[in-house]
Amino acid sequence: MIVVEKLKFLALPVSIFIVSIIAGIIFEKVILGRLQKIVERTKWEGDDIIIASLRKWITFWFALAGLYIACTTLPITPNLLFLLQKVVMVLYILSVTIVIANISVGFINMYSKKAQDVLPSTSLFVYLTRIIVFIIGILIILHSLGISITPILTALGVGGLAVALALQDTLSNLFAGLHIILTRQIKPGDYIKLETGEEGYVVDITWRNTTIRELPNNYIIIPNLKLAQAIVKNHYLPDREISVTVQLGVSYDSDLEKVERVTIEVAKEVMMEVPGGIPEFQPFIRYHTFGDFSINFTVIMRCREFTDQYLIKHEFIKRLHKRYKDEGIIIPFPIRTVYINKENES
Repeated sequence: MIVVEKLKFLALPVSIFIVSIIAGIIFEKVILGRLQKIVERTKWEGDDIIIASLRKWITFWFALAGLYIACTTLPITPNLLFLLQKVVMVLYILSVTIVIANISVGFINMYSKKAQDVLPSTSLFVYLTRIIVFIIGILIILHSLGISITPILTALGVGGLAVALALQDTLSNLFAGLHIILTRQIKPGDYIKLETGEEGYVVDITWRNTTIRELPNNYIIIPNLKLAQAIVKNHYLPDREISVTVQLGVSYDSDLEKVERVTIEVAKEVMMEVPGGIPEFQPFIRYHTFGDFSINFTVIMRCREFTDQYLIKHEFIKRLHKRYKDEGIIIPFPIRTVYINKENES
C-alpha cells in the first residue's frame, strides 16, 4: 500500500513532466518548422541565425518548465522545493546564455562577411563575444541566487593586476591581435610575406596566434605580438591586382620593333585566354640593358591576385617561345667572345 501511495503522489508530477516534453517537441516540430519555412523566403540572414540557434533548446525549455511545475506538486519540504526551483532557474539562465552567445556570434560572422574591410571575420572576435556573453550570464546567475556581485567585482579588480602580470605574454598577444584586426592592414584571406621569408594566405587570427597557410599547404603559426612587430608585405593591399613581370633577352641582330610587336601580341593573348589574366589591361615591354650576349627587356602584364602570376608566366613563356621560333626571333645562349693578341705571344 505504501508503494501504491507513493506512485499516486508521483503520477501527477511525472505526467506534467512528460506532457511538457511532448508539448516542446510539438512546438519545435510544428511552430518552429513553419517559422523556418517563412524565414527561408526572406532576404535577411539574421532570422535564419535566430531560428538555427533556438533549435533543440525549445524542447529543453518546455521540459524545464514542466519540471518546475512538477516540483510544486511534490510532497517535499519548502527548503528542498526552493533548492529545486533554483536549480531549474540556473539551468534556464545558462541555456539562454548559450543561445544568446550563439546568436551574437552568428550576427558577428554575418556582418563581418558583408563588411570585410571594417570587421574581418576572425576567431578572436568570436572568442571575445562568447566570453563577454558568458560573463554576463554568470553574473546574472549569481545575482539570482542572492550572491552579491559587488565583492566579486572588487576582488576581480584587485586580483586583475596579479593576473595581468602572470598572463603578460598572453595579454600582449591578445591586444596585438586586436591591433592587427582593427588597423585592417592584415586580415584573413590576404596573401602576405614576412621579412624573415615566410609567406602564405592568412587563415585566421586568434586570441594568441595568427595562422598562415603556405602554398604547399603547410601552416605557419605566428604569435600575434611578433606579427605586429614584423615588417610585412601584403600582396592584397591596396588591392589584389598585381603586375606580372617577365625578364627576357633577344639577339643583337633582332628587329626590336618586331620583337616588341610580337611580344605584346602574345601577352595580350595570354591576358585574354588564361584564367587570372585581366583582359582590359594593355601589356607593354621596356628595353633596359645591353647585356653581354643579348638586349634585355621586361614584359609587364597584370593578374587578378598573387597566385595567378604562376599560370600567367607559364603560359606566356610557352607561347612566346613557340611564336619567337615561328617569327625567327632568337633568344641567344649565354656566350663570351675571347680575343687573343698574338703579338704578345712569346
